[in-house]
Amino acid sequence: MKVRKELWFGFSLMGLIVAGALYMLVSVDQIERGHIGLLMLSLVVVAIMLGFPTAFTLMGMGMIFTWLAYGRNTTHTLDLMVQAAYKTMANDVLIAIPLFVFMGYLVERANLIEKLFRSIHLMLARVPGALGVATIVTCAIFATATGIVGAVVTLMGLLAMPAMLRAGYSIQLTAGTITAGGCLGILIPPSVLLIVYGATAGVSVVQLYAGAFFPGIMLAGLYVLYVVVLAKVKPSLAPPLSAEERIVHLPPLTQKITPADGRGHALAGLLAALKGSRNRDVPTGYLLRQLFMALLPALLFALVAIGTYRLQSAPVAVEAGSTELTRMGESPAEERHSGGLQEPPGAESGGLQEPPAAESAQEADDQGVKEPPGAEAPGEGGQELSADGVKEPPAADGVREPGNGGAAPAGQVPLGYWIGLGVGAAALAVYYAMLSFARLEVFKMLLTSFFPLVILILAVLGSIVLGLATPTEAAAVGALGGLVLAVAYRQFSMPMLKESVFLTAKTSAMVCWLFVGSAIFSAAFALLGGQELVERWVLSMDLTTTQFLVLTQVIIFILGWPLEWTEIIVIFMPIFIPLLDNFNVDPLFFGLLVALNLQTAFLSPPVAMSAFYLKGVSPPHVTLNQIFLGMMPFMGIQIIAIVLLYIWPQIGLWLPSVLYAR
Repeated sequence: MKVRKELWFGFSLMGLIVAGALYMLVSVDQIERGHIGLLMLSLVVVAIMLGFPTAFTLMGMGMIFTWLAYGRNTTHTLDLMVQAAYKTMANDVLIAIPLFVFMGYLVERANLIEKLFRSIHLMLARVPGALGVATIVTCAIFATATGIVGAVVTLMGLLAMPAMLRAGYSIQLTAGTITAGGCLGILIPPSVLLIVYGATAGVSVVQLYAGAFFPGIMLAGLYVLYVVVLAKVKPSLAPPLSAEERIVHLPPLTQKITPADGRGHALAGLLAALKGSRNRDVPTGYLLRQLFMALLPALLFALVAIGTYRLQSAPVAVEAGSTELTRMGESPAEERHSGGLQEPPGAESGGLQEPPAAESAQEADDQGVKEPPGAEAPGEGGQELSADGVKEPPAADGVREPGNGGAAPAGQVPLGYWIGLGVGAAALAVYYAMLSFARLEVFKMLLTSFFPLVILILAVLGSIVLGLATPTEAAAVGALGGLVLAVAYRQFSMPMLKESVFLTAKTSAMVCWLFVGSAIFSAAFALLGGQELVERWVLSMDLTTTQFLVLTQVIIFILGWPLEWTEIIVIFMPIFIPLLDNFNVDPLFFGLLVALNLQTAFLSPPVAMSAFYLKGVSPPHVTLNQIFLGMMPFMGIQIIAIVLLYIWPQIGLWLPSVLYAR
């Protein structure tokens, strides 16, 4: 009966789509070619909902309607198909997809998630809803390292769901927490969704990664806040952990120098054991290793403080004869013109134009990457441009003195450094004041599970955001890091490598064929005049920018019910992107709104894939309807996050503006 209701829902939705398309054809005074394009769009959506493969549905419909648009000219139709496929495969941005996917599969098979969940759960044991909070934090970290929603939801379903249900958590809250946390990987970089959007919309993937960082943290923070508040208001839905579940088991040697409950102060206990008679049965080497672990945060803090002090106090050297400033994240001019992270010519039109003919090649070559504002060559007076575009006389000794932007003179450390140093020192003092042997064991667990992933994530994202590497280069480093993690945790084997390579090839082929199908479909849609008709219709409504953004986000939200995010990106983004200039909307900001909105594609029934992933590993008494109900509050939180990002766009635009001077 449940399946029958879902089928009726799907068939009803498809019927509404077909009825709407037919009503459009009947109601207009004169049927234009653009109406045929909209009919093609409706048929594609219905075919995908019926279960036909998305990529081949797009290609098939595109070829059929292109053949009709060209007046049944088979030669032109086949030429268009070849050009669309070549343009997609020549896109350098797509190289990062298989590398990031390969990294995700390797990290998934390194079996870090169980130890990561256990350590975070013990660290947050006294927080209301500790298991739910630990689940979201674990999902966010692991999703960032893998980016594979199905893998994260499945693993957390096997690991966290039994623990949460045993602790008395409600089924709905358990399911919603796992599915919502697992979906964070499609937003938090390195995200394949952002690469696909960047390639479709012609937006820099580097800037998208920088822009999505804080919205991703904000969304995860809202999830955590919801779980904590709910556990505080309704403890029956998320009971506090019992004393037995908070126990941290100490190693046998550590038990000899500490009270049975592990609450003895770690530093004092270790120092006393070193100089007293209590270490008769404990090797001195073991005590020194434990003491090193206890002092490791202080050592790291000292290294970071000293390194930062040297960077802040060092003079800013300018290379002699430098005539041009290069924006962070970009290569020199001759390298920028080689393609880099840019979409092939025509991407700025949303991919809806017919691939350029041979006679337009020279015009495409003339469209190089322009220098950013304020980066022109120095003037006749031998002046050079500072970072804020203000001209300055060159310094005789090659050292540029800071301007009037509030920077400290060379050799003088700014006040912000000392404030940060004081806050860090205070936090370190609190940490050591509370450092018991039990907390030291939790720290050691984090050191072997949390920190390796954090180092990998920072190496990948840091190199991209700071302009040290392109996404493709950083993805290669990440794939190597995933391989090193698998070897370090003794999980590497040839069958595991073979399976990871096979799954990577399968996923990458799906994405690339989606791009080919999207290019063919978009070209057919443009030839039929569908894009022009949509643009005329939207502009005739005389919408404000806010109304336009609300309209597009509502459409994307509704499309997330029957379609997956890949289909929404490759089919509908080429329709929306060309309209942004008419409403003065930044494609980067629009992409961040879309990325937040597309979280709903994994949480909204009836095609909520994360629900089916979780159902596949859930106990028999957990029903699909209970999982769907658990998702609903988190969908509401996603809507709140979208509203917050719209009200305060700097949540997503501040970091790109600082790093890349947009």
